[in-house]
Amino acid sequence: MIIIVHKEAHKLNHLQQRSAKQRHWLIFSLLLAITLLASACGNNTSKGSAANTGNATEAPPASQQPEQTVEPAAFKTVTTINGEIKIPVKPKRIVAEEYLGSLIALDTIPVGAPGLTLENMYFKEALAGIADTGTYGKMSPERILELEPDLIISGMADSYEALSQIAPTIIVPYGDLKNTHEELTYFGKLLGKEQEAKDWLAQYDKRIAEAKAKVDAVIPADATFSILEHGDKATWAYGDNFGRGGQPVYQALGRKPPAGVAKEIMEKQWAEISAEMLNKYAGDYLIITDNEQTVQDYKDDPIWGSLPAVKNDHIYVWKEGKSWYYDPIAVLSQTEELAAWLTAGQK
Repeated sequence: MIIIVHKEAHKLNHLQQRSAKQRHWLIFSLLLAITLLASACGNNTSKGSAANTGNATEAPPASQQPEQTVEPAAFKTVTTINGEIKIPVKPKRIVAEEYLGSLIALDTIPVGAPGLTLENMYFKEALAGIADTGTYGKMSPERILELEPDLIISGMADSYEALSQIAPTIIVPYGDLKNTHEELTYFGKLLGKEQEAKDWLAQYDKRIAEAKAKVDAVIPADATFSILEHGDKATWAYGDNFGRGGQPVYQALGRKPPAGVAKEIMEKQWAEISAEMLNKYAGDYLIITDNEQTVQDYKDDPIWGSLPAVKNDHIYVWKEGKSWYYDPIAVLSQTEELAAWLTAGQK
């Protein structure tokens, strides 16, 4: 029995020693795995801390760092009469119902514009390839859709609902921008072309100053000017921001209308006048839009021919194709044209 017990005890002891060795190996393996894992985590944490705080390790020299290109935002929000509107930062396909001249001055050529706008003689060279979007004031939605615009610019407030269903739409009502500087500055900011606007205006101011100096040298400072349009059944007088020559005469050249009507036409910007009222509205110089009659026709007319301006040959007649447009490019050209007339012996 003793031998049996001894053998069993020896066997049990052997098994216990074997089991202990296995446990030791298992514990060693687990500790090794934990150590390796902790080391890996420690390295990652160290690298993360270095990137975030700059304390754990030094950043590589700038020349060794990958270049990062920060893309500008695709859209920006602008405030309009219709609230805040999200538009492309750099629109590529603009449909312009209005303000085409300002866009062209900023070297931004729209993809579409209404027919009347495309007839503007002052920048014909830039109009090639611009699609006709239909009637001014009532553009064709179908034609606009075909052009896939990313921005629409208009002066017609009642067009907003329809146009805004096609693309982001900016409405700038006619007359809100009072002069060339306001207009170019506004669109320069809208399109991210502020410097281009400043550069263009600098050249504009230079040429306007030269034209004004020539006129001031020969035309008395107190001479009055009237901006008129004559039709078959009515005559209208205009202010300084309604085309027909108002911008070049009253703004660029700094001339004044007759004192008795100055407040009325500058505030309202236009007035319909009868033949009996001509003397009141007629200044020392008349700039008349008329598609039918010539200077000689006015001289031969018993009513018009009796006006001092007509008698003194201080009358300039041009067609609506020249006088109606009031964009910055047109105003500059009109100013220089009128200055040439005024300084060519007209006193």
